[in-house]
Amino acid sequence: MKLLRYGEAGRERPAMLDSDGRIRDLSAVMDDINPAALPELGARLARINVENLPLVDDNVRIGPCVGGSGKFVCVGLNYADHAAETNQPIPVEPILFMKATSAICGPNDDVLIPPGSVKTDWEVELGVVIGKTARHVPQADAMAHVAGFCLVNDVSERAYQTERGGQWDKGKGYDSFGPIGPWLVTPEDIDNPHDLSMWLEVDGKRYQNGSTKTMIFSVPYLVSYISQFMSLQPGDIISTGTPPGVGLGQKPPVYLKAGQVISLGIEGLGTQRQVTRSSPFTP
Repeated sequence: MKLLRYGEAGRERPAMLDSDGRIRDLSAVMDDINPAALPELGARLARINVENLPLVDDNVRIGPCVGGSGKFVCVGLNYADHAAETNQPIPVEPILFMKATSAICGPNDDVLIPPGSVKTDWEVELGVVIGKTARHVPQADAMAHVAGFCLVNDVSERAYQTERGGQWDKGKGYDSFGPIGPWLVTPEDIDNPHDLSMWLEVDGKRYQNGSTKTMIFSVPYLVSYISQFMSLQPGDIISTGTPPGVGLGQKPPVYLKAGQVISLGIEGLGTQRQVTRSSPFTP
């Protein structure tokens, strides 16, 4: 099942795609696709007749596929070929960092280039949305805590990330640096999350062309591992790492500037399209 949220930013309404790919409003079934709705999501949706749901105009803005997320946990260097690209050793344990939830935006919203930034970069990633609270979860039980999967662009400012001291969070949390969606795809619609093709282009040039096959730590492993250090709550997002082809890895490096178009997708999870523009905020 493909779930989504539509409407103006901050006032999105819940919806789903029907078998013909048309958007159907779910407002009569739930208030939102958010932490309150996720634990009972399957039971609620099992009772509905999709054909009776109101149709929504296809031209509507698509928002983040889940609202009210409390945490946005990211995994660094989780693809063997990306670690090689950045001349980093393959991690023995997952590298974790946090992305600010204020960075979350819709899949086709503009990406802001911070004032003075010259190293804003892209990363296509598989996102995992938690549906049920997870604390010290065994790997064998981890998928029972997953509501679904989504497409993530882990936009990053590399100078902030590696040249400004401290940890990676500085380079990951700027407003608009977390486009998610268009869909939250429930697990029964993804046969194998570890065998999905993924790609990213800037102005029509393909930079990333990979597969979740090269992930070092699997989705169940990551859910289990992260739940040892913090409870994972409904609506939390785990972004599981990126394949090679980021701007930092080009020779010479290539970074984003205002007026470019980023397009990306993951097999079964839809596509995103963002236009980059200069941030209207001043330092």
